[in-house]
Amino acid sequence: MDQVLATVPRWADENVLVGFDTADDAGVYKLTPELALVQTVDFFTPIVDDPCTFGAIAAANALSDIYAMGGRPISALSILAYPAKGDLPDLEQILKGGAEKMHEAGCSIIGGHSIADDEIKFGYAVTGTIHPGRIKTNSSARAGDAILFTKRLGTGVISTALKREWADEEHVAEAIRSMLMLNRRACEEMLRFDVHGCTDITGFGLIGHAREMALASGVTLEIAADRVRFLPGALEYAERGAIPGGLKNNRDFAECVVDAAREIPRPVEDLLYDPQTSGGLLITLPESDATALENVYGEAYRIGRVLPRGPKPIRLL
Repeated sequence: MDQVLATVPRWADENVLVGFDTADDAGVYKLTPELALVQTVDFFTPIVDDPCTFGAIAAANALSDIYAMGGRPISALSILAYPAKGDLPDLEQILKGGAEKMHEAGCSIIGGHSIADDEIKFGYAVTGTIHPGRIKTNSSARAGDAILFTKRLGTGVISTALKREWADEEHVAEAIRSMLMLNRRACEEMLRFDVHGCTDITGFGLIGHAREMALASGVTLEIAADRVRFLPGALEYAERGAIPGGLKNNRDFAECVVDAAREIPRPVEDLLYDPQTSGGLLITLPESDATALENVYGEAYRIGRVLPRGPKPIRLL
C-alpha cells in the first residue's frame, strides 16, 4: 500500500492539517482557526460469534482513530456488506450493537451505505472535531519521551484460538471486554498532559504502528518486551501456534526495522506483531507527565522510551 499511495497525485490545500503522508490514524481538515474536522473509516469481517458484540467492537474500533488524534467523535456513517439472503435478525443485532456503542461515545449515526456481498463486513466512517492547535499525531514523538500503552495485546491470537476451538471462555470474554472498551477515557486523561505523539494499535500490531510513529517522528522507539502486558491466555495460544495470517504479514513487513538487544522468546515476539482490533493508545510524553498519567489512569503503563534516531527505528530490550 505504501508503494501505491506514493503514486497517488496530491494537491496542496492549506486547510489539510493531517493527510496520508505520515500514515496517521485520521485526517484533519481545518474549518476555522478554532475548529477542525477529524475523519477516519474502518470496517472488517466478524471476529466474534455474537453479532451484537461484533457490531459494538466494529464501532469501538472505528472510534479509536478519532481518540488517537485527541478528537471528539460527533457523527458516523455505517458501512455494511451483507449476503443478499443473509439472516435478518443477525443483521439487526450487528446494527444494534454498533448503534449502542456509538451512543456510549456520544456519536450520532446519520446514515450509511450497504451492498450485497457473500462475506460480511461492517464498520463506520467517523467524523470528529478538534482544535487545530491541539492535534495529537504519530509524527510528534520526541527523544527523551516516555512511551505508555493503555491496553494489553493478544486479540488476534485469541481470535485465532477461538476459531480453532482452543480458547477458554474466560480468555475470550476478557479479549472481548478489551475490544469493547472505548479509548474515550484514555484520550480524555492524556489530554490533561503534554502529550507529544499518539497512535492507536490496531491491524499492524504494536511493532507495525510503532514503526510508523518512529519513521514519521525521525526517532527510535525503545520498547522493553518484558514490560508489555498480554491478555490472559494469549501467550499460551501463541506457544501452541494460534498465529493469525495478519501477524505473519506484520512480521514479514516490519521485522527489518527492528534491532533486538537480546533474544526474545518467540511467543512474546509474536505478540508484539499481533494484529489488534480496537487496541490501546500508544502515547509519548515527558517523563514527569508519564508518571502523572499512570497515576490518574490505571490502564496506562510504561513500556519504553523515545531515543534519538539510531541504526533502526525500533529497538527491543
